Amino acid sequence: MSQPFSIAIHGGAGTIERRLMTPEFEADYRKALAQSVLAGHAVLVQGGSAVDATVAAVKVMEDSPLFNAGKGSVLTHDETVEMDASVMDGNGLNAGAVTLIRHIKNPIQLARDVMQKSPHAMLAGEGAESFAFKECGYSYTEQDYFFTERRYKELRVMKKTGGVALSEARYPDEKKHGTVGAVALDKNGNLAAATSTGGLTNKRWGRVGDTPIIGGGNFARNGNVAVSATGMGELLMRCTVAGDIAGRMQYGNANMEQACRDVIHGDFLSLGGEGGVIAIDASGAVNFELNCPGMYRATVDADGNARVAIFADESLSVVSE
Repeated sequence: MSQPFSIAIHGGAGTIERRLMTPEFEADYRKALAQSVLAGHAVLVQGGSAVDATVAAVKVMEDSPLFNAGKGSVLTHDETVEMDASVMDGNGLNAGAVTLIRHIKNPIQLARDVMQKSPHAMLAGEGAESFAFKECGYSYTEQDYFFTERRYKELRVMKKTGGVALSEARYPDEKKHGTVGAVALDKNGNLAAATSTGGLTNKRWGRVGDTPIIGGGNFARNGNVAVSATGMGELLMRCTVAGDIAGRMQYGNANMEQACRDVIHGDFLSLGGEGGVIAIDASGAVNFELNCPGMYRATVDADGNARVAIFADESLSVVSE
């Protein structure tokens, strides 16, 4: 009997309203989600690692202007991009994370290199980029690459109100999207999770969210579960959402669905948290849990078809690449 393998992705969770989404815009999202999850699935089919599969899937979303990661990252108060990413390998609890990245095209790849090529688990800002350029041969990417007119308009709105916002939050932008992530189980039984984000619109003072925090927005342990979270970063950190789900399964004997449901609809929600998680357990079962109107999400069925959903009340359906 062959070892099961599977993958799931998310492209952000939050206030996603049907009435504000044009058919063309919705179709673009569904296509991009399908391309992402199929890129990761292709790695698994060829016997590749769960780590490489999650990185491949996330990289597709980082390269798309549709998502708040990489190319489509939101802008800070100073009209720059500051990106975060993390990768966790369930085999040995190895992890790599980067934060406050400004000149790396794909932060998720750098997070993997921190895990695999450095003695550290997290690198920040100029130090992380120095490691990328001097030790790993990365090319310098100008900030202009990340700039999109849509993100600039979002920033102008938030500057007028004096607040900050998730790209999924309730403010005048019909194109709501956020943190991206992937979880996978490979043919060798290894679990992995990868998460990447541009953070908050109008963020200041070097703000860091949950995405690079192992146990906050990202976690994987072999024989247990891989989790990637999306939503309100401060509360995802304060509630240690990804680690809590894993702990409930590891030590409390909860199944994956119960653990995800209790955490996302527990303290996280009661404290005002909006968002969701994707998870895969050691058998390859996939679970999506959210407490908000929508989460861009996808997985691949037994026939190799990408199955995609956006709204909370929507079942996954096949989308051709």
